[in-house]
Amino acid sequence: MFGRVRTVTRSYPGDGAVRAELLRPRDGLLAERMVATGEFEQASGPFTQYRRTLVDGDDHAIVETTEYRLRIPWFGWLFALPVRNYLRRSHAVAGHQPWWAPPDRLDPRQAMVLGLLAVAAMASAFTNTLFTQTATFAADSFGVGDAGVGWGGAVVRAGIVIAIPLGVLADRLGRRRVIRWTAWAGPLVCTLGALAPTFPILVATQAVGRPLGLTTDLLIAVVAAEEMPRNSRAYAVSVMAMASGLGAGIAVMALPLADVNIGAGGDDGWRFVYVLTLVWVAAAVSITRHLPETVRFARHVHHVGDPAEQPHARPHVAHPRLDRRRLALIAAVLICGNLFVAPASFFQNRYLSDVRGMSATMVAIFTLCTATPASIGLVAGGKLADVRGRRRLIAATLPLATAGVLASFLVSGAPMWFAAFAGGLLGGAVYPALAVYRAELFPTGNRGRANALLTAAALGGGIAGILLVGQLTDGGRSYGTAIGLMAIGQMVVVVLVLTRFPETAHRSLEQLNPEDVPAT
Repeated sequence: MFGRVRTVTRSYPGDGAVRAELLRPRDGLLAERMVATGEFEQASGPFTQYRRTLVDGDDHAIVETTEYRLRIPWFGWLFALPVRNYLRRSHAVAGHQPWWAPPDRLDPRQAMVLGLLAVAAMASAFTNTLFTQTATFAADSFGVGDAGVGWGGAVVRAGIVIAIPLGVLADRLGRRRVIRWTAWAGPLVCTLGALAPTFPILVATQAVGRPLGLTTDLLIAVVAAEEMPRNSRAYAVSVMAMASGLGAGIAVMALPLADVNIGAGGDDGWRFVYVLTLVWVAAAVSITRHLPETVRFARHVHHVGDPAEQPHARPHVAHPRLDRRRLALIAAVLICGNLFVAPASFFQNRYLSDVRGMSATMVAIFTLCTATPASIGLVAGGKLADVRGRRRLIAATLPLATAGVLASFLVSGAPMWFAAFAGGLLGGAVYPALAVYRAELFPTGNRGRANALLTAAALGGGIAGILLVGQLTDGGRSYGTAIGLMAIGQMVVVVLVLTRFPETAHRSLEQLNPEDVPAT
């Protein structure tokens, strides 16, 4: 899981120019230092083990051997080939990271933490997507209409109140302890939906399980902000968002199980999707064993009195005053944005099933084909937000993303597929820039509480959007008309970001929040 020692060996012509190039310490993904002539080790970088040696071979050739170990839990396989190819290059541009790497050079701890956060994001996304993807089929099984589905979605989202005290606990007890608990509790509670005898009981199980997954999601965003370097916070958000997309994609890929006949009614196959939630127990085990407490939180906690005299003294955490202006500003953006995003996501399956006549399998294919490639947008958006800034990216991309998603509810055939793809791609590009603000603009002492309140605000906007669209469609309005009305909120987001939000790229959390203890 944590990788093994790998070796890259390559021969070069032994002429003077090549030899001089090879003898120059690398400075990119890692920085090398020479420990002896023709022998290098890592001075800084992501590898837990690294050594490069140069020896003279036959025919005056130079043989370069690089041994390395990269510790990225769960996702080490994804970086294995890019890292290997990078280490095989003798003329990498000095001082520049490869395109797939973050703008900043990570250390081994940061690389490990990012891998753990990514798998936590996968598990969280699966639990968060579970009810949205299965609600249509469960409602058909129980004989519930559009308004009932809308109310069910609203109740499940209202369960976010559970996240608020957990966010406060994360500011008092630490991020690691709360994440460990929610990583276990979320999947286990969501699995109970497989046994639900009625639609209200199904809603009740998910009204607890889904917010636990959301709590994991908001706290790993806090950990990412506190652990990642200043120029790579949006990149970390994009990595977690890609992992979230994979977790949600697994839920979508499981959707054909809803077509499996069970019992006399033959329409309870959706229950198998809930059983699959148990696979995320493996992620909870990994997180429990390996996720450390963030350096910033550990520094923020201090003991009352002399720890030598009071070794069991209860840790005391300072909680600076919460900046209500910032909280209200970001909450307004999240509410307005989710008026559109939540119903567009929640009712997409019902629209495809009822209006376009797609089966569960075709719905899954549509979602995978149009949403999964949007991970390209996440990669590009995360890096652009860190390098070029958040505000310009949001202003340029969000209106186009909204137009694409809305068009997918207005047209049919190939244009519908293309519009959904374009909306997802551009939405992925804008997501890291917007999401990273939630953790950047609050100090360590109340970062968890602020993010919990903001998540509740976002869910409040989503609830309002879902209820409004549900009532409008039950009243005879088309999905395109109803969701088009919600798109006004996205334009409000652009205006607020351009006129009220600060630019946070290239600034440390301590610069953005002077009340925090300076990082060392």
